[in-house]
Amino acid sequence: MKKPVIAIDGFSSTGKSSISKMIAKKLALIHLDTGALYRGVTWFALQNCLNGDGSINTDQLFSSFDQIELEFKNDDGELVLFLNHIDISKAIRTNEVSDNVSFIAKQKEVRDFLLESQRSLAEKGGIIMDGRDIGTVVLPNADYKFFLTASIDERTKRRYMELLSLGIEANEQKVKENLMIRDKIDSEREIAPLKQAEDAIVIDNTNIDKQETIERILSYIKDF
Repeated sequence: MKKPVIAIDGFSSTGKSSISKMIAKKLALIHLDTGALYRGVTWFALQNCLNGDGSINTDQLFSSFDQIELEFKNDDGELVLFLNHIDISKAIRTNEVSDNVSFIAKQKEVRDFLLESQRSLAEKGGIIMDGRDIGTVVLPNADYKFFLTASIDERTKRRYMELLSLGIEANEQKVKENLMIRDKIDSEREIAPLKQAEDAIVIDNTNIDKQETIERILSYIKDF
């Protein structure tokens, strides 16, 4: 039997990636954090494509796609993101990347650049992919689709604690403002906005922990 293709979308800091990773391990699937890909392109842009005022030069970025080689490598069961053979898995989680990733992710050229690679990875099945447009755009024919949401205050707390755990200094109010800005940009962008697929199962995990969220998702996955 072909292993399923599972799409998990939702707002920032709802635990999409860590939850998907745990489900992948439990069901022996490959987990792909598509948000990491967009963060990887953002990190590249911040290193190589800045205007004099510090803003990102998108034209320069678009013309540099042939210099961007993003790949996930298996490190003891986890897929770690490399850019041009350099591990950037921690670098892409900085505040600077977070402040710019929604702007980069709304660029049609960037989304087109990453779209085919995401789809090709899912062709053989046996994959769980999380992001913001997986069920609506990237994998519209996924076997299972879920949409995660939680209150802004709960998401702020989670993101703030994540940054501290990574050794990154953070201000909780600024974290909240960043999340609200990203919510607005991601939901209102013209190309592939963040939205619930019509056939997606919505899970609000404001008041439930990761393990309960995982159990709820697994309760819907049958015949596997």
